[in-house]
Amino acid sequence: MSEQSRTILVRCSGRDRPGITTGLLGVLANSRAELYDMEQVVVRERLTLDLLIGVSEGDDVLKELLFHAWERDLQLDFEAVEPVSSPTSLARAIVTVIGQTLLPEALAAVTGAIAAGGGNIDRIDRIARYPVVAYEFVVVDGSIDAMREALVAAAGDHGVDVAIQRQSLERRAKRLIVMDVDRTLIQDEAIELLAAEAGCQEEVAAITERTMAGELDFVSSLEERVAKLAGMPVDALTRVRDQVTLTPGARTFVRTLHRLGYTVALVSGGFTDVIEHIARELGIEHAEANRLEVVDGQLTGRIQGPVLDREGKARVLRQIAEREGVPLEQTVAIGDGANDLDMLAIAGLGIAFNAKPLVRAHADTAVSVPYLDAILFLLGIRREEIEEADAQDPSFEADGLLPVPGVPPV
Repeated sequence: MSEQSRTILVRCSGRDRPGITTGLLGVLANSRAELYDMEQVVVRERLTLDLLIGVSEGDDVLKELLFHAWERDLQLDFEAVEPVSSPTSLARAIVTVIGQTLLPEALAAVTGAIAAGGGNIDRIDRIARYPVVAYEFVVVDGSIDAMREALVAAAGDHGVDVAIQRQSLERRAKRLIVMDVDRTLIQDEAIELLAAEAGCQEEVAAITERTMAGELDFVSSLEERVAKLAGMPVDALTRVRDQVTLTPGARTFVRTLHRLGYTVALVSGGFTDVIEHIARELGIEHAEANRLEVVDGQLTGRIQGPVLDREGKARVLRQIAEREGVPLEQTVAIGDGANDLDMLAIAGLGIAFNAKPLVRAHADTAVSVPYLDAILFLLGIRREEIEEADAQDPSFEADGLLPVPGVPPV
């Protein structure tokens, strides 16, 4: 390209249909123009295509592009721009915004928080429209710490979930998901279901609430609650197991992770009699929990062996990661209570799911919508990709479980 050349940004817009990009590139191919960059987006069948080209003096390519567009009912705009873009840092971050609805004022607060941290939005992409709405912002420059602080404030003000992660190979290479069970994978607290069988549900629930909020020591409070179950027949465990309700989106979450080759593990302060049954049902590879002691067909009111507490959960995460050959940076931990804090801290990504304020404050990010599969959006997985995989899975279709737009999956 000669010194007399100009750099032109060509913006094409119109109703999308096959052949538009091919036609415009064909015009360029028959000219002396150089193509420096291109980007295209389609929203509701309306296309916007940007072409950054270099045009030599005397080249009629702009006229040829205009004529080509006119014949095809397309609109073209030309803008002369600087030959070289201003230098931009290679530092990139991904900001994910999730909400039951995302109103303009909430999104304005999010984008304002990005700007307040010195970030510049390079791309915006909607990755889900149900059962929640989710957008992904690609951000260049700025301070991740400063943006995170501003984003947390914006999320709190507008009741949405916002996560910021550095765009890197580690984000794309997560391989192990370790999650809590009670109030995370399932909607229940197993100890409270057992307490209902024993007639002391309200008393046990009050202790559980204070424990998950970090007000009581987990080990002593679990021992206190389990002691109230002494004398209960062991068949009560089967009845409780049958009462458990999975969190909406749990099956979709686990099914999608398995399709992508993730290892999934359950690490619970609950009980093996409940957890292992759920793991078998969902095909989950690892399940660790506390074991209730049984003598002569009755619960003794004691835990058999050491209690799996806060430190124990982190230890199990490390052990599973080592067994599977997965670096901690490529792990994700999910939980809701104070006894999850240590495993959330050591994982590559710690997610507080519908968690207590203490847990949300210490996790890398928080998800507050009631759908477990919304976590997939933090991993860069789009709703359309999930649906397509389900539609192509004969066993899934045979079960009659194909998702219906607008209806939350299970």
